[in-house]
Amino acid sequence: MITPLTVKLRKTGGAGFLLIFCFLLYSVATHAQVVESDERPLLYSEDGISFSKDSLFLMNLRFRMQNRAGFNTVGGDEFGIEAFEMRVRRLRLRFDGFVMHPRFQYYIQLAFSKADLDLEVGSIAQPVRDAILYYSVSENFYVGFGQSKLPGNRQRVISSGNLQFADRSLVNALFTLDRDFGFFGYYSIRTKTESIWMIKGAVTTGDGRNASGVNDGLSYTGRLEFLPFGSFSNSGDYSEGDLEFETNPKLSLGLSLNKNFKAIRTGGQLGAELFESRDMGTLIIDGIYKHKGWAVQAEFLSRSATDPITENDLGEIRYIVTGHGLNTQCSKLISHKSEFALRYSFVVPSEQIQALQQRTDEVLLGYTRYLSGHRIKVQGNVGYRWLDGLEILSNAGNTWTGMFQVEFGI
Repeated sequence: MITPLTVKLRKTGGAGFLLIFCFLLYSVATHAQVVESDERPLLYSEDGISFSKDSLFLMNLRFRMQNRAGFNTVGGDEFGIEAFEMRVRRLRLRFDGFVMHPRFQYYIQLAFSKADLDLEVGSIAQPVRDAILYYSVSENFYVGFGQSKLPGNRQRVISSGNLQFADRSLVNALFTLDRDFGFFGYYSIRTKTESIWMIKGAVTTGDGRNASGVNDGLSYTGRLEFLPFGSFSNSGDYSEGDLEFETNPKLSLGLSLNKNFKAIRTGGQLGAELFESRDMGTLIIDGIYKHKGWAVQAEFLSRSATDPITENDLGEIRYIVTGHGLNTQCSKLISHKSEFALRYSFVVPSEQIQALQQRTDEVLLGYTRYLSGHRIKVQGNVGYRWLDGLEILSNAGNTWTGMFQVEFGI
């Protein structure tokens, strides 16, 4: 049983800061609850670590990390290890809350691992993943300005900490919409029945996070969602697996459209820079169903561009990944702590880039042990990937993969 504590924040010397730091560790370790006191500001730990002062401000702080070890084989019938992956895949620090009034909210997320800093594909570190301000116009309508995830495919919008497998699907990797900077809007329509409609939209730069001004092209994204049986428990429509064991069936269907004018990267908001800007369009259809520990989800993504291939004076080629893909997942919680999941996904490139990009299929089997929901869990998955629709083990380029990952956070 813990003793309620309040900490008054003043300008202090090193000893004072050390005391505060020790208290933070103590609060996290013991899961302290909200403390009622006349003293303000108040420090407490419930959903992360929070600081508040009446209705003037609230700051909630959370961290999480993903440590992983994995491998890829040399081939489908050659089980020698081609490469190991052993690293901190993600290390995140998140701040959210409000200032002046609960209507004025903010969300900031910083990243610190090499992959999260984009140092594996570039030479400039990019620690800022999210930095956005929100204003709640009403209970069902709010707007945002800043950098955040676009309202694209469901699996991309779902936090990487709420996934059933160590990584998102290969369909997401090639066709997803990502973070971007601009204006966002979200509106919910509640009917006389339990069904809900959600309308989401964004007008953004189209060049991805932390981009510099390049041209006068913008990106336009619209999304429509329909929940015929009402809201999921604990926002479960944006979390994989039925950890809530929905007593009644829950379903969410989504449709997203994006048009990115004068895009300068191979994946729109992601990828290497093209040698010339291009217009591209993306269509997304997805859905998720949950009931009594079962969860089924699927998403179809398609991207098109008039002329996806660009070339420089040296004859080097960079191209937009056009085509379509489908990802499907099914899972069952065999207890409140243990879950098995199965994924099948494939990507088919368009005829314009078939000489440069192969069809890829992948199947994965995963197991997750939930120690504290998605916050603290142990995951393992094994899978097989094959090229050109040829699943035979001897086909060149086919490989086996395995991954072990621990998610830890507050």
